[in-house]
Parts: sequence; structure tokens; C-alpha cells
Amino acid sequence: MAYLKSDSEVLAEVYRNAQLALTSIVDLLPEVEDGQMKEELMREHEEYEKICSQAAGLAKKYEIELKEPSPIKKAMMWSAIKMNAKVDNSTQNVAQMMIKGTVNGITSLKTSYTDSAEIMDVEIKALLKRLIELEEGFEKDLKKFL
Repeated sequence: MAYLKSDSEVLAEVYRNAQLALTSIVDLLPEVEDGQMKEELMREHEEYEKICSQAAGLAKKYEIELKEPSPIKKAMMWSAIKMNAKVDNSTQNVAQMMIKGTVNGITSLKTSYTDSAEIMDVEIKALLKRLIELEEGFEKDLKKFL
């Protein structure tokens, strides 16, 4: 039997996923030279900010404490992004990096959805589903840069 995640665990996962995406985009943007790619990353950043805001609102409503991703995780991501982009900041490589992160997020989120959808709060479930749909759209849009 699959492990059923609580609403607080799912909401924390949604928030953490969006926060890590925001951090990645902020770290990557200074390395991006292509105007269209910058626009795409800015659009994605805006959508992830909305998800974070909605997650924070639900956390407040349900008295759930959300934690930021750990500084160690952020530092590891920063160094990986910066090193990869310094070696190759081509639009294609930037798209590949973003797609990898997006696919990792989709995989994690879909697993949580599949495992716990039947017991999940309707609002948290809707936000989780919204983030999955957003990330699937981002993956499709980023593939245009390959």
C-alpha cells in the first residue's frame, strides 16, 4: 500500500517545489543571453510566485507551517546551475537544465497526487493539480528551445 501524505506534507511539497523553481530561475537568469528564453523564465517565475502565494494562503488558513528549502539545498543548486551555465550558457543548455528540474518536480508532485488524492483537502488538491498542469506546460514550452 502506498504511503498517504497528509495535507500539510502535500502543501509543504507544493511550496518547496515552487520555491526551488523560483530559486533556480533567479540563479539562472543572469547567465541567460537569449531574449526569448529570458521572457520564458520570467513568465515561469511569475507563475511560481503565484503558486507560492496561494500555498502560503492555504497554510495560514489551515495553520500549517511552511519551511523554506534548506540553505544547503539552495547552495548546492546554485553551484550546480552556475557551473553548468558558465560552461555552456546556450539557450539549448538552459532549456535542458530547466526541463530536468521541471520533470523532477512533475514526478514528485504526480506521485503525491496519485498516492493521496482520495484523502486530500479539496483546496490543497486543486493547488497541487494546478502546479502539475503548470509544470507540464512549462516542460512543453521549454522543449521549443531545444
